Amino acid sequence: MKSAAAALAAGLAFAVSGGAANAQISDDVVKIGVLTDMSSLYADATGKGSLAAVQMAVADYGAKVKGKPVEVIAADHQNKPDIGVGIARNWYDNEKVDAIFDVPTSSVALPVSALTREKNRININSGGGSSDITGVACSPNTVHWTYDTYALSNVAGRAMVKRGEDTWFFVTADYAFGMALERDAANVVKESGGKVLGDVRHPLNSSDFSSFLLQAQASKAKVVALANAGGDTTNALKQAAEFGITQGGQKMIALLQEITDTHALGAKATQGLIVTDAFYWDMNDETRAFSKRFMEKVGHMPTMIQAGLYSATMHYLKAIEAIGTDEAPKVMEQMRATPVNDFFARNGKIRIDGRMVHDMYLFEVKKPEESKGEWDLYKLIATVPGDEAFRPLDKGGCPLVKASN
Repeated sequence: MKSAAAALAAGLAFAVSGGAANAQISDDVVKIGVLTDMSSLYADATGKGSLAAVQMAVADYGAKVKGKPVEVIAADHQNKPDIGVGIARNWYDNEKVDAIFDVPTSSVALPVSALTREKNRININSGGGSSDITGVACSPNTVHWTYDTYALSNVAGRAMVKRGEDTWFFVTADYAFGMALERDAANVVKESGGKVLGDVRHPLNSSDFSSFLLQAQASKAKVVALANAGGDTTNALKQAAEFGITQGGQKMIALLQEITDTHALGAKATQGLIVTDAFYWDMNDETRAFSKRFMEKVGHMPTMIQAGLYSATMHYLKAIEAIGTDEAPKVMEQMRATPVNDFFARNGKIRIDGRMVHDMYLFEVKKPEESKGEWDLYKLIATVPGDEAFRPLDKGGCPLVKASN
């Protein structure tokens, strides 16, 4: 009889087999598990789109590495740490999964990263945001690919304080990601000469933000910063519009706003909103080509998390191909030694703390009259080089950094 975790892990599967070859591939298959949010507030930004991005990369690679088949399975962790860790443990112990990808929701991502280290496998995180993943909780087995709370805060916070928006009030999701996002943003605001006038915490997956927004409005802060994501961000922005917060002179910033969130709300409701992102579909011919294929498969433009997963999957498979084994420490060493150059990142690099460093972008949402199409939503304000966007290697408290010095 299957355990609940095993039943959840059954999920969607994608496998294509190839001919045998002399390669040190354990179990004669490279198996990737996409652990994600299929059913809740992060499902649009991750979910089926995350699975599709990994499947696309595997198919584009040829569905085999060193002649061995690459298999992809998926499961919904429901944003619950116990369920997420249970699925991951079952995958490692019974399903012979070599690497777990995505893992949105930092309260799930952090223990899954710890378990991956214990089992000596690989975790490539695209969906989770806490900068602690490459800080105090860093692991030699985990890569943090797409974004983190430090970069989101650093890119937007410095730019806004510099232009005079120097008093902030935070509306924060009450769990690991929200806390880290507020912490990192507050530090940037203070370091840049601004002040934090207050904060309020809300439960994950909230529907009513009225009391939280009223406190933000009463603070008279120039910036109301949303330290949340997904459905929480869209719900808060909808209700902020109803309360007339921007009409009253306060600036709203969504510290993590995905293109799917902006599209769902529409340009009219989000015009002028400042957004930090690692990817936008309309940057160049390569991003447009990938995004067109993704949209045909999934039905919407890719989020940075989903685009990052395609990039990460390709990098992982190339590393195995280069060294002829899927043994975790050797694959990690090869991935760190190889620059990332694709439509997602130019000259990206994986540091010893697991942070994949790449350029980040600051966007402003276009006015409705500026938009030329349904997904033509952003205009680029600034490109921030990776070494400026992400936390300096020696500032995160990662024990691996100290050990390597």
